[in-house]
Amino acid sequence: MYDCLIRNARILDGSGAPAFSGDVALSGGSIAAVGELSQASAAHIIDAAGRYLTPGFIDIHRHGDSALFSPGHGRAELAQGLTTVLNGNCGLSLSPVAGPHREELLRYLAPIVGDLPEGRNFSTLADYRAQASTVPQRLNSGLLVGMGTLRACVAGFRDGPLTDVEYRQLHALLERSLSDGAVGVSLGLGYAPECFYDTRGLIRALEPLRRSGVTIAVHMRQEGDGVADALREMLAVARELDTPVEISHLKAIGKRNWRRAVPEMLAMLTRARQEGLDIACDVYPYPAGSTQLIHVLPPEFQAGGMEALAAALRDPVRRADMRRRMETAADFENISLLVGFENIRPTSLRQPRNRGFEGKTVLEIAETLGKDPYDTLFDLLAEEHCAASMIDTINHEEDIDDILRVPFSSIISDATYPDSGLLHRRVYGTFSRILETYVRKRSVLTLPDAVRKMTRQPADRFGLVKKGRIQPGADGDLCLFALEHIHEADTWLSPEQLAQGMDYVFVNGVPAIAEGRMTDACSGRILCSSGLS
Repeated sequence: MYDCLIRNARILDGSGAPAFSGDVALSGGSIAAVGELSQASAAHIIDAAGRYLTPGFIDIHRHGDSALFSPGHGRAELAQGLTTVLNGNCGLSLSPVAGPHREELLRYLAPIVGDLPEGRNFSTLADYRAQASTVPQRLNSGLLVGMGTLRACVAGFRDGPLTDVEYRQLHALLERSLSDGAVGVSLGLGYAPECFYDTRGLIRALEPLRRSGVTIAVHMRQEGDGVADALREMLAVARELDTPVEISHLKAIGKRNWRRAVPEMLAMLTRARQEGLDIACDVYPYPAGSTQLIHVLPPEFQAGGMEALAAALRDPVRRADMRRRMETAADFENISLLVGFENIRPTSLRQPRNRGFEGKTVLEIAETLGKDPYDTLFDLLAEEHCAASMIDTINHEEDIDDILRVPFSSIISDATYPDSGLLHRRVYGTFSRILETYVRKRSVLTLPDAVRKMTRQPADRFGLVKKGRIQPGADGDLCLFALEHIHEADTWLSPEQLAQGMDYVFVNGVPAIAEGRMTDACSGRILCSSGLS
C-alpha cells in the first residue's frame, strides 16, 4: 500500500514533454510509481480530476540565508509552488562569516539577506547547515558559498589585489565550504569586495574550481552599458576554468541598452554553447530589481566597508567626487544615470524620520525636502548607515520575454529578505506570475516549457538529481493545480500577499498545502552537494 495516490492527473514530468494522463504514487517521501495505477491502494487517495501535476518548483536564486531561521518562513514560497530554494547568491552568503572583519561583513550583508539570527554564529558552512537542520523547515533549501563573503573574511573591503597569503587563505575557505556541503559557488562582481578583482585575479581566486564540475552562479561586473563586455569576461572565465557557469538574472539596464544588449548576449551565449561551453542563464519576470541602495554609487567608494562609506558621504569633498562620477561615468553600473532618480525607490529605511519615504522615489523625496536628488541620496544613505535597500525599475519587458524563450534560461526570483521595509513583490509572486501572465495570458511560454524552466532544468544545473522530475525514485516534491486558478495576488505597494491557486503542494511526500490550505507541515530538508542533511 502506498502512502498517497494521486489519480487522473495531467502529468508534466519536468522534461518539457507534453502532459500525459496518469497516476502518481508516493511512499516514504519519494515517488514510488508513475503510470496507470487504477488497481493500487493507498492510505490517502486524491482525485486530480484533470488538473496539472508537476514537480515542485525550484528557485536557484534567493537570498533567504537568514530568513529560513524565522518561524513563518516558507509560506510565501509554498503558495507559489516552490518546494526547493538555493540561497547564498551574488557572492553574498551568510556563511562562512568569521575573522577580524566579521561585524563589518554582517552589516554589509544585512540589506540583502537580513540580520544574523539572534544567538547564531555561522563561522563555517557546516555550522550553518547544522543549525538550520535543527529548525523546522517547510521547504528544502541549499546554500551557495559566496566568494564575496570569503574575500571579505580574508581581506575585508580593501581595494586592490590580494596577496599570495590571502589567496591561499581564500582557497582554503572555498575548499572547506565545498566539503561542508555548499551546492555551488556564487560571485557578485558588481558588489564590494569582488568588484576589486581584475579578470586574472578573479580566475586565480576561483582556481580550486578548475575542471571541478561545480557550478558558478555569477552576478556580472556590469548589467548596464558594459554588460556585453561583462559577459565576455565570464565566457573567458568559463573557458579557462572548464566548469559550469550560470549567468544570474540576465538583463540590460537603461533605455539606451534596451532591445540591443540582450539580443547580442543571447547570441553570444548560443554560440558559446554550440562550441561546447557549459554556460546558461536565468531571469526574473519583473521590470524592477532590488538590491542595496549603495549599489548606485561608484564602487571605489565602497572600499573600507559601510562605516567608511558613510563617513565619505558626510564629507563635502568626497560627495562632490561621487557626484561627478555619477553624472557622467559609464565604467560602472551607474544606475542613477541609466534609469534616473525617478526609477529608484529606497526601502528598508530604519530611521524614524525616514520611514515616511519608504517606497517613494529619490526624486519624489528630493521634491518633498526641497533638495537636490544627489544630496537627498547621499544624506539618506549616511543617515541609514548605508544599510538601506532599493527597488529600481531597470528592465524592458520584451528583453525579459526574449530571455525567457531561449531554451537554456531558468526562472528565478532573486528575492531579498531585509529585516524591515517594503519587500519586492517577487518574494511572494514570481512563479505564479510566470504561470498566470507569461503562460496563460501572454503565451510567451508553453506550460510544459515553463514547468521545465522551473523544475528539471534548474535542478540539473546544480546537481539536484532527485529534484525537478516526476519519475520513480525522485523526491516526492509535487504541485497540483488548475492553471486557470493560479493568481499572483501581491502588488507593488502591498507585496506581502500569498499567491493563490495551488491545490496541493507536497514536500518530500508530505502535503504542505492540501485542498488549497497550508498544513504547516515541516518536511523540508537542508540540501548539500552530496545529498541531504
